[in-house]
Amino acid sequence: MTLVEVLPSTNAALNATSAAALFTGYWAIRNKRIALHWKCMTVACICSTVFLACYITYHLLSQVLHHYSGPWRPFYLALLTSHTILAVVALPMVLRTLWLAAVRRKFAEHRRIARWTFPVWAYVSVTGVLVYFMLYRL
Repeated sequence: MTLVEVLPSTNAALNATSAAALFTGYWAIRNKRIALHWKCMTVACICSTVFLACYITYHLLSQVLHHYSGPWRPFYLALLTSHTILAVVALPMVLRTLWLAAVRRKFAEHRRIARWTFPVWAYVSVTGVLVYFMLYRL
C-alpha cells in the first residue's frame, strides 16, 4: 500500500481518537478530574494536529477526488458541508481555548469559550469519521 492509500484510514483513526479523547476529557472535567482532563485534551490536540498534517499531505499527493454517489448523497453533502464549515471555525476556537488554559491560565475565560469549542470540535471529529465511512466503506 502507498502512503496515499493509507492516509484516509489513518485520518479516520486520528479523528476517532480525538473524539474519544474529547468526550473523555469532558467527562473528566465534569467530575473534577483536572489532570485527566489536561491529558485528554493534550491527546485530542495532538491527534487533531497530526490529522491536519496528514489531511493536507493526502490532498497534496492524491490526484483523485472521491465523490460519494450512493443513495445517501443528499445526507452526505449536508454532512460534508457542515463538517467543512465547522472544521474551519473550530481551528481558531481550539487554539484560543487551549491558549487561555495552557498559556494565560485564565480558566474562567477558558471555560466560557470551551462551552462553544467542545461541541464544535466534537462534531467535526465525529463527522470526519462518518465522512470517511461514507466515502470509503459504503
